[in-house]
Amino acid sequence: MQIAVLTFDGFNELDSFVAAAILNRLRGQGWGAHITSPTPQVTSMNGVTIERQQPLDFAAKADAVIIGSGVKTREIAADPLMLGRIRLDPARQLIGAQCSGTLLLAKLGLIGDLPACTDLTTKPWVIEAGVEVLDAPFVAHGNVATAGGCLASQYLAAWIIARRAGMAEAEAALHYVAPVGEKADYVDRAMAAVRPFLPVEALARSA
Repeated sequence: MQIAVLTFDGFNELDSFVAAAILNRLRGQGWGAHITSPTPQVTSMNGVTIERQQPLDFAAKADAVIIGSGVKTREIAADPLMLGRIRLDPARQLIGAQCSGTLLLAKLGLIGDLPACTDLTTKPWVIEAGVEVLDAPFVAHGNVATAGGCLASQYLAAWIIARRAGMAEAEAALHYVAPVGEKADYVDRAMAAVRPFLPVEALARSA
């Protein structure tokens, strides 16, 4: 299971790194979450410069894709050449977006008239793009999910793990990163946000 974590210049560290770290808890099972960028280096909204792990065209080959947010997302959303380089297939891939990443999903035509989640700053831009925005941290419609708020990255990671490896694996990954003394409550709360959007087969694998 190979996952592209789309990370553009001006990215939010919490979106890219938290999701990738949780997903990589399954590295022993052959999973890999990769920081995927259009340029060899990208600099975060707080000035942290990193090397990409995969080029942007890796997103078309990946089993799942997460689109993180950043301070330059509106520029990307208005750039038809950049949008044209992001080739995704919801029939084959699990696709998630967080905060302003939801705007990119809308511009790519992958949300349509379905309601979505995003952060409060991005909300008016997503509405302007013709998408209904929910007052919720997470929603999924089939193979496409959106999340709102920096720390909602845990929901996208848990959804992907639950979809492909089952609830037990998702709970185990969240349990590892949860604060000591709050682990059970943390996992229960996170999975409560994701569980209503899981298909029957994902729930059955945990039965």
